[in-house]
Amino acid sequence: MKNILTIAALVIALGLIGYLYQQLSATQEALKQSEQRFADCQKVTFQLQNQLAPLQKKQPGGIPQ
Repeated sequence: MKNILTIAALVIALGLIGYLYQQLSATQEALKQSEQRFADCQKVTFQLQNQLAPLQKKQPGGIPQ
């Protein structure tokens, strides 16, 4: 009986390790995607700022906010 409980505890522990590993892998993938989206947003923001700068210089007083 004691051996059965030990084996059951080991099986449960292995299942928990597998579940946590799967969750960690999914979280790492989501983080990679988020970092890529953030980098893309930074590029777009930089491009828009570069397009906006000449327009602000042309108008007297800049663009009102």
